[in-house]
Formats: sequence, structure tokens, C-alpha cells
Amino acid sequence: MKTLRAVKIRLLQVAALFLPGGSNLRLRLHRWRGVDIGQGVFISTDVIIETMHPELVSIGNDVFLGARSMIIAHFNDVTPTLLARGTVSVRVEDQAWVGPGAIILPGVTIGRGAVVTAGSVVSGNVQEMTLVQGNPARPVARCGVPLGPNASAVEFYRNLKPIRA
Repeated sequence: MKTLRAVKIRLLQVAALFLPGGSNLRLRLHRWRGVDIGQGVFISTDVIIETMHPELVSIGNDVFLGARSMIIAHFNDVTPTLLARGTVSVRVEDQAWVGPGAIILPGVTIGRGAVVTAGSVVSGNVQEMTLVQGNPARPVARCGVPLGPNASAVEFYRNLKPIRA
């Protein structure tokens, strides 16, 4: 039975990688896998969301996941007890924006309205309304408005406040 579940999860993951429908079909496939996904989410092509334990991932409302981004919710330390408790390892909160090629590692929360720039590797929590970049991802600016369909890119960039090191 465990093997059958693993095969189902893997087949749905592969289908979600390549099939169209970033705001409908891909969401449905990932939900069937066990990922908790809110409303208004867009998942681009080639996005990998936790291949083995998708139930460890929670994605809020109005989230954008860029092409070839990756969410890894566990390494080899997931125990049956942890899974039974329903613990969420990676949480992407409402209105977050994850750029293309970004990697989110286990135990991370991406705060509401936060932006992870393309190619960043996130190994620690990201505060809400914060823009992070790099490997490892570091905060570089505070966001005045969330990046998304309800705010123009011009408005987003105008409202960024650099964080001085």
C-alpha cells in the first residue's frame, strides 16, 4: 500500500511538471498529491514541490511559484511520528512570490507578501513583506506592496525600501 501511494504521488508530480494549467490543472494535481494549496495560486512549469511527502507543504492564497522553482520539505529525517502529527515543514504564506529557479529548503516559512528573487536558496525564514536574494538568501529590501496581480511592477519597485547592512 505504501508503494502504491508513492507511485501515485510521483506520477502526479511528473504530470504537474509538464501539463498546462498553472492556475487550475497543476493546482489540482498537487492537491491530489497532498499539498495544501490556497486560492488564486499560480504554479509555473517545471516546479517541483516535495516529491516524497507533499503533505509537509502548505501554500497560501495568491502565491506565485516561478518556473523551475523547488520546494524541499524534508531530507532523510522525517519520522512516522512527525508525519502523523500533521507537521508542516515548509509554509508559503499569502501573496508570496517565489522567482524562477529559487529553492526553498526544509523548515522554512516564507512570510506574507515576501519576494524570493530568481535563483535564490532559502534556508531560513523570510519575514513578511521582505525581498530576499542570493545563496543563502539574505534580506535586501522591505516591500511596500505585495508583488502580484493586484499591484503593478512599477508600484512594487517604487515602494521597495532597501535594507542597509
